[in-house]
Amino acid sequence: MNKSLLENTYKGKKVFITGHTGFKGSWILQWFYLLGAQIKGYALAPENTDDLYNLLDGNTLCNSIIADLRDAETLEDAILDFNPDFIFHLAAQPLVRRSYEIPAETFIVNAIGTAYVLDAVRKLEKSCVVVLITTDKVYENKEWVYPYRENDRLGGYDPYSASKACAELVINSYTQSFFNPAAYHQHQKAIASTRAGNVIGGGDWAKDRIIPDIIRALQNQKPVQVRNPKAVRPWQHVLEPLGGYLLLGAKLAEDPIKYMGAWNFGPLAEDNKSVEELVQTAIDIWGAGIYEKTNLENQPHEAGLLKLDISKALSVLNWQPKWCASEAIEQTIKWYRFFMDNPTGIKTFTTAAIEQYMNL
Repeated sequence: MNKSLLENTYKGKKVFITGHTGFKGSWILQWFYLLGAQIKGYALAPENTDDLYNLLDGNTLCNSIIADLRDAETLEDAILDFNPDFIFHLAAQPLVRRSYEIPAETFIVNAIGTAYVLDAVRKLEKSCVVVLITTDKVYENKEWVYPYRENDRLGGYDPYSASKACAELVINSYTQSFFNPAAYHQHQKAIASTRAGNVIGGGDWAKDRIIPDIIRALQNQKPVQVRNPKAVRPWQHVLEPLGGYLLLGAKLAEDPIKYMGAWNFGPLAEDNKSVEELVQTAIDIWGAGIYEKTNLENQPHEAGLLKLDISKALSVLNWQPKWCASEAIEQTIKWYRFFMDNPTGIKTFTTAAIEQYMNL
């Protein structure tokens, strides 16, 4: 990780983060704070006292605006008032299974919400780097063994995946129509989208996500329920894609035209693990526990196989994963173990993890 590049890029700069109260948003908020950025966040309020944002005393790290992404006027006012140098758009409805319950809302938040962000960017009268976070699930997943590249066809079976593919189409349309690289000297906006794999890490308490489900089961000394044991995913620690986003933002500031476009961030090809392997590794690190396979009748569809091709990030950005999947799982379980034993010290622990990662 090029620590000096990040410090030189972001120190003293204005960084606007949507979704700063969420799991990934809280980690990147703390990271930007360590880099010395001036931060303004825009998101819904955290739901629980144990949410990572609250554990990190997030309100002391940024100017926090608690509002809905669907409130286009409030969002635009917040962005234009702050006049940022960088925008990192993480706000989303991020859960596949939840998207089956609220499909229309998922499309509105993820696709139209992205359009609202870019609409505000159109009205900024200064240069700005904009990094928009989508997901590895934007690809039309044929569940074949070949990893997906950035120029592969977009799609989506479930509403979440489809809504994020729609967000990518929104991003591409705005880029071509208003932020075309050929006219960069006129609009001065550098736009990129990022597609990351299944992210794990401390501080995630979401329902129907594998690590929080594992932790809740182990804490309560109950079997971990595994829905799709053979499903293969590009697991990675949360700091891996966030480091990619930060590096991409720095590169866009250096050479906007070269680095605009879509980018995959995931593990190395040989490092994909099945759900069953991840669960067993987590149990081994925890030191106790068992898992059992859940009856899949009447369960919503979830993909069985998904792999990402990260060749572009490796060769062009010179980014690469620092932790293998097993190390990512170990770092994650260590976070929850520490939190159980010393909740008041978790901010220091989380900050140290970011510092450690930056120095790799």
